[in-house]
Amino acid sequence: MNSDLPASKGDLALLMVRRFRGFLPVVVDVETGGFQPATDALLQIAAVLIDIDAQGRLHAGETHSFHVRPFENARLDPASLQVNRIDPWHPLRPAVAEDDALHRVFRAVRAAIRAYGCRRSVLVGHNAAFDLAFLNAAVARTGIKRNPFHPFSCFDTATLAGAALGQTVLAKALAVAGLAWDKSQAHSASYDAQRTAELFCLICNELSASYTRAEQRARALGWQELALAPPEADAEPATGAQTPTPDPNDLGAS
Repeated sequence: MNSDLPASKGDLALLMVRRFRGFLPVVVDVETGGFQPATDALLQIAAVLIDIDAQGRLHAGETHSFHVRPFENARLDPASLQVNRIDPWHPLRPAVAEDDALHRVFRAVRAAIRAYGCRRSVLVGHNAAFDLAFLNAAVARTGIKRNPFHPFSCFDTATLAGAALGQTVLAKALAVAGLAWDKSQAHSASYDAQRTAELFCLICNELSASYTRAEQRARALGWQELALAPPEADAEPATGAQTPTPDPNDLGAS
């Protein structure tokens, strides 16, 4: 979290917990060897943490980004590689194994969850279902048991930008929002995630008056305590433990 925020960690944690009902938004972007999560390679993953200041405004935080080695027998579509300009086997590409990349990202996300007193993270992405599908497929493939992300809910900035700005293409949404976009850096997971984080924060901050009114109504209805669930436990689950089933208060559940 930003060290210069003019409030105590406890104050900021309470603001973040209340802002998204105990969930911590984390922006994720992936670059892949195709469009099929079960068969196509995950080649890059980047996660941008989201911070909050004393006024309740969101800001893009730290970026955690990794090049990923294709898993065994992964499909690599030449058309996708032409778009993202990734050579998976370049000798100078600092790629790590898929499980290593996920563990590193998840450690950073879990640390942020604990720091803000949240109970889980929710993936934010531009066309987020794509990124979430590849993330979930990699988690299943590697057998990782502690996935801090909600398994099916996400915040899609393409939808948010369409509603708030009238644009669904990331570059155009950033342009009308007055944010920078460098086409030459596009299709890098870290660059796309950072720009998506800026867009997400801008839209959320523009909605601050609407959120304040809604929070006041939620308090009047006695709903605010739903956000104050215990944060994710630090202990590793026993071998073979499964990802907990989301409770009915989770994002996206009926």
